[in-house]
Amino acid sequence: MKLSKWAQKQGICYRTAWNLFVSGKIPNSYKLESGTIIVGESTISNKTEHNVVYARVSSSENKSNLETQAKRVSDFCSAKGWIIHETIKECASGLNDKRPKLEKILKQRKATRLIVEHKDRLTRFGFNYIKTLMNDCEIVVINESLDVKEDLMQDFVSLVTSFCARLYGNRRSKRKTEKLIQELKND
Repeated sequence: MKLSKWAQKQGICYRTAWNLFVSGKIPNSYKLESGTIIVGESTISNKTEHNVVYARVSSSENKSNLETQAKRVSDFCSAKGWIIHETIKECASGLNDKRPKLEKILKQRKATRLIVEHKDRLTRFGFNYIKTLMNDCEIVVINESLDVKEDLMQDFVSLVTSFCARLYGNRRSKRKTEKLIQELKND
């Protein structure tokens, strides 16, 4: 396998992999006459393929979208010839860092490929942290935004929407608490 592909699978940049090669820290690696660096098979992880489809919506009101999202990602995998081992569907905010199903994927570390439709389906913020931590797992984003300005605007809208939802949720909770206290006083 080429050094660039090996670096990608390890979750490191090519330059770091090249430095490791030059310092002799990648066993069974060699340089061809053309200059291409090859990493031997024994260095490559023997982890069996485990493809995980992850679909997420922000609220249970969007359950139908959750199903169609999972179906679209599954169809993509089928078109690529990838066997799907798990399909994880979750209803939770992309800003919520306590999503039990995503946490399970991250903790088990048996996924070799995690496939999502959009980057924000995995997380609104901190995508690169997840990618770095899951260096033995390829994260495939089907519809990646190529426009940085559009991506930034989407992050901003997501942030405002999330905080508004939390604010209105707190107000609703406060009204329920006040109603309960009033009912207890009346009894």
